[in-house]
Formats: sequence, structure tokens, C-alpha cells
Amino acid sequence: MDMTRKPEGFEEEKLFILPEYMQTELSRSELTRDLFVSDIGFFPHARHHYRERPEGSSSHIVIFCSEGEGWIEVGQQAAFTLTPNHLAVIPAHTPHRYGASTHAPWSIYWFHLQGNHTAAFIQMYGMDTGPLHLPIGAMTEYKDVFDTCYYLLSDKTYSLPIHTHVSQSIRQLISSIGISVGGTARDRKREQYLEVAIQYMNDHLEDAIRLPELAKHTGLSRQHLILLFNEVTGIPPIEYFLRMKIQKAAQMLSLTSLSIKEVAATIGISDPYYFSRLFKKITGSAPSTFRNVPKG
Repeated sequence: MDMTRKPEGFEEEKLFILPEYMQTELSRSELTRDLFVSDIGFFPHARHHYRERPEGSSSHIVIFCSEGEGWIEVGQQAAFTLTPNHLAVIPAHTPHRYGASTHAPWSIYWFHLQGNHTAAFIQMYGMDTGPLHLPIGAMTEYKDVFDTCYYLLSDKTYSLPIHTHVSQSIRQLISSIGISVGGTARDRKREQYLEVAIQYMNDHLEDAIRLPELAKHTGLSRQHLILLFNEVTGIPPIEYFLRMKIQKAAQMLSLTSLSIKEVAATIGISDPYYFSRLFKKITGSAPSTFRNVPKG
């Protein structure tokens, strides 16, 4: 447990905090008073991140770990570790503290919820009972809804219709996660196969993986693996792998001074021209253009 403390302030972070008077307005509005977002943010690779609230928070805090790991301590319970693809909810008015691990600082998508129905809504889906493992589909949905809500709130802070839309989106997200986490044994088995495949991809981003190799590693036939990826992610496994490579390359373009050729090499692509074409096809921008766009 790392005791070096840094509440916030991370490169490439996203952070939005609703002004007090808007919180008051939303708590009185008929369409938002039962559940609304007061704070929302993304802290990537949040080294030394630490928060402690001895009196708790007036909000319910939802934290999703996408990379690395951290720890959370709620009330008198023993601290637990939050690892990738896991979500935890800290109930309002409950003493707590949390922070990033020392060796692999977490990247977290988080938001604070207030409103008359929030506690009951979270309890209905058992989201306050400890860390929940999100299936691939739920994880993707969480990130998509988060991005949409964050940009809407940042762009139109004072719009009641926007806050109403965000409120409904978060309601649907929570219920969707609650239902997916409580899926059938067959669903959980499918997710296990997907996780094995995606972890293998993640461990071999610098290599060229072929479908027979991936299928053999997961223990599925090639046809079954393709069907599984198409059903859950909407794309075939090798295309998913290429997108993972490009996502990694995009991070390196943003966070390092490596040349485009060097970035391409780190994800196993020796031809920088092919890399540039693939990068533009997936992101819509050439690598040099992407690097020069201001981030954050």
C-alpha cells in the first residue's frame, strides 16, 4: 500500500466538477433530483494517487479500473485491491480511503452520483458489495457512456436538458452492468474465453499473431472464436488485435518523443508506411497529425 500521496493532477487526465449552485438546481429539478452526476473524471497511470475522507463523501463514488491496480478501504472493512476490468462503489457518508499501487499505478474512470434514488439503485444491483468484474461488453459500454457524459457535461455545463440526458444514461449504465454481472454460467464462460484471448493479444502487441495460434491458445476452434468476437465486440479477433496495437501506438505518440518509425516497431510493424495507413484507417488521422493535436 503506497503512502506517497497525490490527490489529483495527472498527465492526460479528464476532470469535471459541477459548480455548487448547479448541484443545488439539479437536486431540486423533477427530472434529475433522484440521480445526477456531480463529478466525473479519468486519471491515467495515476502514480501516487491518494484520497482519504474520514467523514465520507456526500456522493456515491463509482470507480472503474482499466489498467494497473490500486486499493480501496471502506469503513471498518479490510482494504481490497482493484485490478483491471473491476468496478467498485463507495457508498455516500462512509469513511474511506483509496490509492494507486506503487508498482503498477491504476488508470481509473470515476464519477460521483447524488440523488434520492442513488443508494437504492446501486443496492438493487449489488454494486456496493465489493469489487465487481465487468464482462467485456459491460466494460466497453462503461467507457463509451463515460466519454459521452464527460464531453456533454464539459461542453454544456449549464444545460438542464444535458444533465437530464446524462442522468438517464448513467441509470441505464448501472442497470446494464448489474444485469451483465449477474449473467448465466454460459455467459461467464464466454467472457473467460474472451479474456484469455485478449490477454494473450495484450502480451504480444509487439508480435504478429495469426488466428490459428490465437484459437489454439484459447482452446476454441477458429470459427467459434470469430463468432464469439463478432457477437461481443462487433469485429473479428485479428481486427480487434490490430486496434489494440493502434491504441498502444496512439498512447506512445501522445506520451513519448519516439519517432513514428520507432513507435511502429514497438507494436511489431516494421514498415512505417503500412503503419501510417493502418493508423489512419482506424483513428481517422495520420500519426503525425494525431501527435500534433492538443490532448487533455
